[in-house]
Amino acid sequence: MCYALRHGGPDDEGIFCDEKTKLVFGHRRLSIIDLGPNGHQPMADVKQKAWITFNGEIYNYLEVKSLLTALGAKFHSNSDTEVIVQAYLHWGIAAFSKLRGIFAFALYDKEKALTYLVRDSSGVKPLYYHIEDGQLSFSSEVKALKKAGIANETDHTWQIRFLAYGHIPEPYTTLRNVCSLPKGEFLCWHHNKCTYEIHSYHVVINKTSITNAEQAKEAIHEALKTSVNRQLIADAPIGVFLSGGIDSSLITLLANQQKKTQLKTISIYFDEKAYDERMYQNLILRQIDGEKFAHLVKQEDFEEFLPHIISDMDMPTTDGINTWFISKYAHDDGLKAVLSGVGADELFGGYPSFSRIKYLNSLRKFPSSLFSAANYFTSDRYKKISFLAYNHPLADYLLLRGHYAPSDIAKILDIDLNKVEDILFNNKQLPYISKYDEGDIAWFETNLYMQNQLLRDTDVMGMSHGLEVRVPFLDEDFKRLTESISLDIRFSSQQPKKLLIDSFTDILPRAIWDREKMGFTFPLQQWMRDNKEINNESLYHGKKALNILKGFKMNTMHWSKVFALYQIQMHV
Repeated sequence: MCYALRHGGPDDEGIFCDEKTKLVFGHRRLSIIDLGPNGHQPMADVKQKAWITFNGEIYNYLEVKSLLTALGAKFHSNSDTEVIVQAYLHWGIAAFSKLRGIFAFALYDKEKALTYLVRDSSGVKPLYYHIEDGQLSFSSEVKALKKAGIANETDHTWQIRFLAYGHIPEPYTTLRNVCSLPKGEFLCWHHNKCTYEIHSYHVVINKTSITNAEQAKEAIHEALKTSVNRQLIADAPIGVFLSGGIDSSLITLLANQQKKTQLKTISIYFDEKAYDERMYQNLILRQIDGEKFAHLVKQEDFEEFLPHIISDMDMPTTDGINTWFISKYAHDDGLKAVLSGVGADELFGGYPSFSRIKYLNSLRKFPSSLFSAANYFTSDRYKKISFLAYNHPLADYLLLRGHYAPSDIAKILDIDLNKVEDILFNNKQLPYISKYDEGDIAWFETNLYMQNQLLRDTDVMGMSHGLEVRVPFLDEDFKRLTESISLDIRFSSQQPKKLLIDSFTDILPRAIWDREKMGFTFPLQQWMRDNKEINNESLYHGKKALNILKGFKMNTMHWSKVFALYQIQMHV
C-alpha cells in the first residue's frame, strides 16, 4: 500500500506495527514542515501512548502547541503532526474540532485500544476505508486498497453514477465495501471487539449574524488575509496557481502582501486565443515579486500525457486534466505546496446555477410527468430536462450539472431504466427544500460538485506529482464567517461574486473581474476531437455509444460527455 502511494510521499517511508493489537500503520511522507528526521511518520508522543499517520497540514499548529505547552505537554519535534497527538492526549476527541487545516489521519490510542480515522471539515483530504471479516483498512487513495488485494470486488453501480455526475459521488467508490469517510467526521475502531462507530466532530452553525454590507466587506477582507497568511506556513518551497481569474488573482495578491517567503507563481497558457489568459495573468504578475513561471501547453502535450493522466486518476472523472498539468509544472519548478482559488465560486455565487434557480423554481410548478417527454428529444442539449420527471432534489442538481439523462445511461450500459433510477434517486439524506434560494444552490455546489469533483481531483492530481494543494477560501474560520452573512448581501443578481470583488477593490484590477467568467479551462473540445485514441470506434460498444461518438466528431457533443464514455468503455 505504501508503494502504491509513493508518488504522493516521495521523501520518506515509515511502518509501525503493534503485534498485540494486530495493527499496522504505513506512511509515505511529503516533507513540508520540519523537514528533518524528527518529522518521520508514523509518529508517537514522547511516552508512546498514541501513534499517528497523518496526511495534510495543520495551519494553526503553533497556536495549539502553545496552549499544550502551557498544559505541560512535551514535544520532541517541530512538526504539526506531533501537535495532533498531544492535542488528543490532553483533550480527547474534542481536539479534532480545534484543528484548522486540511487533514486525514489515523490515530491509535494504545491504552484504550482504539483507532480513530479523522477527516477535515471541508473534505479537502480524502480518506477511504474498507471493513470486512473484523478487519479495518484505510488509505488516501482507492487504488492502494486494490493493489494490496484488500478490496478486489468492483461495485458496478459506479458506472451509473459516473455517467450521471461526471464523477463518482461520496461515499461511493469503484470498489465494493470501500467508502469515503464523510468530511468533518471520525470513525472510532474498537480493537478488542472489532466494532466501530462514526461520529461528527464538526459543529455546523448556520446562523445569520452579519446583515450590514460594509461590515461584511470588512470582515471578508480581514478573514481572507488571515487565511492566506496561515496557509503560507511551510519549511519547503511554496507557490500559487495563477490562472488570471478573480479567485487565483486575489489569492496571489494577498500572498504577495505577506512576503513571508519568496513567492513563486505557476501559470499555463495556450496557442488557442480563445483560452489564452496571459493578458490577465500579466496584470497580476506586474504587481508581485518573486519567481514567475509560465508554461505553454499544446495539443502534443495532451497527446503525450493523456495515458499518464488516466493512470494517475484514482477513480474515473471528467475533470482534473488542467490540475494534472499545472501540478506537473509546479513540481518541475521546485514546489511542494501551492495555494489555489478553489471554493470561492461556491461561497459567493460564481456559477451559472445561482442565476438559473429562478427557472428551476418555475419549472417545478408543472407536473413531474410532463417532463418524461424530454426523453424523446433528439437534441442532447434538451434531453436533460427529463430529470425533472423525478421529484427528487438530486434530479434538480443533475439538471444543472449532470452529464447523461437516466434513459441514455440505461441504453449506454444496456440495463433496465428502473435500475438506473433506483441507483440515482435512492434514499440519500439531503436537506429539505421546498423552494430554492441561493443558499440551497450553494449547498449543492459545495457538497456535490466541489466536494466530489473539484477537491478530489485537485488532491489526487496534485499528489500524483508530490504536490500539496492548499485552499484558503475553505479555511474553516473564513467559511464560517462567509456563511454567517445574510443571503441578500452574500449573493447578488447583478454580478457573480460581487461581495468578494467589492471586498478587495483596493487591490483587484477592474479588468480581472469586469469580464465574462471563463474558469480554469483547456481547449479540450478540439484536442479530444483530434485524439485518435478517444475517437477509436472499436473501443466503443453498442449503438448508443457509437452515436454519441459520432455526435462528438460532428461537434454537437461536449468533450466531457465523450470523455466519460471513453473511460467507461475502458472498464467494460
